Amino acid sequence: MSSYRIALAGNPNTGKSTLFNLLTGLRQHTGNWPGKTVIHAEGEFRHNESKFTIIDLPGTYSLYSNSADEEVARDYIVFEKPEVTLVVLDATSIERNLNLALQVLEMTDRVIVCLNLMDEAKKKGIEVNSEALSMKLGAPVVKISARNKTGIKELLDTVDEMAKGNVPTNPYRMTYSEDIEAKIEELTPKVRQMIGDDFPIRWIALRLLDGDESIIESLNNYFRKESKGGGVSNVSVNATT
Repeated sequence: MSSYRIALAGNPNTGKSTLFNLLTGLRQHTGNWPGKTVIHAEGEFRHNESKFTIIDLPGTYSLYSNSADEEVARDYIVFEKPEVTLVVLDATSIERNLNLALQVLEMTDRVIVCLNLMDEAKKKGIEVNSEALSMKLGAPVVKISARNKTGIKELLDTVDEMAKGNVPTNPYRMTYSEDIEAKIEELTPKVRQMIGDDFPIRWIALRLLDGDESIIESLNNYFRKESKGGGVSNVSVNATT
């Protein structure tokens, strides 16, 4: 039986935990992330003869490392490289929730956008063209109501197919000002030379340009753990000079 990992990301109050509990039932456990006071929740389920471990990342509004929760969510997606990152959005507040989805799409191309609370959206007269949104984002968009258990089979079928590498994506990438894009282009090869191609190089370059020193610390911790040595602190100097 094949085994895959799913990262479950989303803003607070999107029904993310409801979906996690629905999928895992009693097959879950909690603790703390290593070195953090942030709660770590993990569970398991099976679908289409595949076994899935799902990690419920802390609910966050961004992944800019403004808090321990954001750093935990960011680092898991970047360094653990789950087969699927499932981003749960509130279908009644898509515009507000899309900020997080766009950030995740810059970090990995294995993303499924899950529009939850479709029952509430229907009550408010909100209609969502999921196909058009999927085309715009370059990733699958699935409508569900975790509370009412609707759309779950389609979601799990999509998760299973993506985990097996059968769902091609073309994630939307933000385009910034000419000045920022020029700096990204200049910095990207330096970052690639130091850390290789196993990470979202463009996204890391953006974080360095923004002066996010915590990503340097996380990269150093990763390389120390993997015994690859070296560290990457010089990238910080290059990015901020």
